[in-house]
Amino acid sequence: MNEIKPERVKLTDPSRILTMANMVSLIRALLAIPIIYTLRNPDWATYTFILVVLGVLSDALDGYLARRAHEVTHFGKWLDPIADFVVIFSVASYLVLIDRFPLWFYWYFLFRYVSIAIPAIYLLNQSNFILHSNWYGKWGAGISSLALILHVFPVKNVDWLPEVTLYAAAILLAISWVIYSKTFIREYKATS
Repeated sequence: MNEIKPERVKLTDPSRILTMANMVSLIRALLAIPIIYTLRNPDWATYTFILVVLGVLSDALDGYLARRAHEVTHFGKWLDPIADFVVIFSVASYLVLIDRFPLWFYWYFLFRYVSIAIPAIYLLNQSNFILHSNWYGKWGAGISSLALILHVFPVKNVDWLPEVTLYAAAILLAISWVIYSKTFIREYKATS
């Protein structure tokens, strides 16, 4: 009699959740806690800087690991931008509370994220639609991170730099927002 063996999940299976790249993304999201904790004490600026650098590097690392190990997963496609959002929004929230970050960008960033997340979740439930990040959004998140760093660690004699990076991030995030909106409209029409 032939014994039926359970089928093993392939490393390339996009439905996997537990991958090295996804763990890196999760750790990045959790970095928000120690970053905010160290921000509360000016004497710990070095630790804050190291944690922020680790967060930025982890954003590049998770994508590299996923592609290199052929572990690009549906969960990872969701987790990566969520991790970016959690870190950026958490740190921005703290900086807004202590009046060191512009309120306009804070609300813009939150509204943009929610207005992308709601249709993405709706389409996921309707048609198993998996949202892919786009390069404008990735660059926008990266420059948003740079703007946060510049608000925490201002550079002498270039007072304009933190504000300029916020406007650059806002433009890139707006372009990405338009691309997502077009994708949502196209997908919605296809499922109707």
